[in-house]
Amino acid sequence: MKKLNKIVAVVLAAVMSVSLLACGGNKGASDKDAAVSSGDKVTINVYRRCFNLAEPDQAQVKKVEDAINAYIADKINVQIKLNDIGSDYEDKANLALANKEIDLLWTASWESTIGTKDLYAANAVYDITDLLPGSALYTSMDAKQWDASKYGGKNYFIPVYKDNVEGYNFMFRQDLVDQHNWDLTKVKKLQDLEPMLADAKADGLKYPFLTQKTAMFYRWYIDKYDFFTGDATSNFVAVDRATNEVVDTVLTADYEEFCTLMCKWAEEGYVSEDEVTKTTTDQTTQTQDWAISWWTDVPNNDEADGRYKQDVTMVPSSKRYLHTDSMLGSCYCIAATTTPEKAKACIDFMGLLYTDTKLADMYTFGIEGEDYTYDADGLVVPSSEKYNHSMWESASATVVTAPAESPYTAQMYIDFNNGADVSCANGFHFDKANVEAQYTACQKVFEEYGFGLENGGYASADVKSVIAAYQAALDEAGYQDVLAEFTKQYNEWK
Repeated sequence: MKKLNKIVAVVLAAVMSVSLLACGGNKGASDKDAAVSSGDKVTINVYRRCFNLAEPDQAQVKKVEDAINAYIADKINVQIKLNDIGSDYEDKANLALANKEIDLLWTASWESTIGTKDLYAANAVYDITDLLPGSALYTSMDAKQWDASKYGGKNYFIPVYKDNVEGYNFMFRQDLVDQHNWDLTKVKKLQDLEPMLADAKADGLKYPFLTQKTAMFYRWYIDKYDFFTGDATSNFVAVDRATNEVVDTVLTADYEEFCTLMCKWAEEGYVSEDEVTKTTTDQTTQTQDWAISWWTDVPNNDEADGRYKQDVTMVPSSKRYLHTDSMLGSCYCIAATTTPEKAKACIDFMGLLYTDTKLADMYTFGIEGEDYTYDADGLVVPSSEKYNHSMWESASATVVTAPAESPYTAQMYIDFNNGADVSCANGFHFDKANVEAQYTACQKVFEEYGFGLENGGYASADVKSVIAAYQAALDEAGYQDVLAEFTKQYNEWK
């Protein structure tokens, strides 16, 4: 599959390059391509990923598509063709892009092969800068959101207005807090968890500290560093917030401190080897096999109770920061091969989606009475195994009706986002074109050394020597070229 993705990416880049040459960027499409009379509906092909169901029911997706088109018929001159795709979204969307079958698609800064960085680097996204002013879409959120989501000073992506800042929490099973009378007010840093982890181990829990098979230096040290790559597999470079300079994080005292702690915890039995071997699953958090884990801070952290099927409690582990990757943690874009008329239709559809609650609910939850209902408080109760999405990957939190199991208000999201610090590297994007081979090689080195270091995979006494070996392997892979390019670009940007 990785080989297929690589081939598709090459094809995609070639297709997009030819397309842009032929169209002069976004303009100048042929009369044939653009020919839709004013009386006809402009049909746009929409691709989105489904996270809540392994595979959406395509018959139900068609019913949702028909319902949406009936509802918007007298509002905008647009109709949609809805493609709702499950676990193989990346591959199907990439192929559809290469075949020029997509107009509007969902993506994210953290996605693989179809992510914002991949699409931008392949010239596969439409420049919507001039289409936004005066549109319902543009006024659906404040200008700060659009400014923070720019690439190279231009707008290519349409952020979903949700928790568009980044911060993290320690997450505790509330039943264990009650059982052991843990004083969570004393938890300020990782080391403060040790007495609680000891209790969890004594209880016989398999995962006293559950990392969810994730490299965690990126998250636990976000107050000190802006990891502007937005990728845990390349957290070997960051901006030091105190100096506003690019640094090699592997050689910092913070990295040695963190890795040593994780390895000590593994020796104590607090971190399982299952994290290193990646044999925990996404459902492990729904069991009673763990005590403490992590959670990305959101306006209503109580939604974790529903996701993990038990009462959990959060304690902040960091501040919250606004930066480009957090803004684009869920977003849409228009394919570069789309005609100007269809691009305008995409903007019109998204403007209605982001301002009309009935449309937003339909697009998110499906058909009322079949896929969901409203309770006495007007909150959504999903009930379908055929069509089911969440607000965060659908439409603005200011218009999607909250689900009853995790209610929220639009003001909660507005206050949450406005209460964040603006990161020093907000708006910066690293163009790895000049060092792409070295960058990719360094990511492979991270998988060999860094992931294990950050998940307790080595003897604590060996951490310093393993870090030295890690750095040497990075250098052999071309890390110094990557670091120099990062530093050059960031210094020019700031």
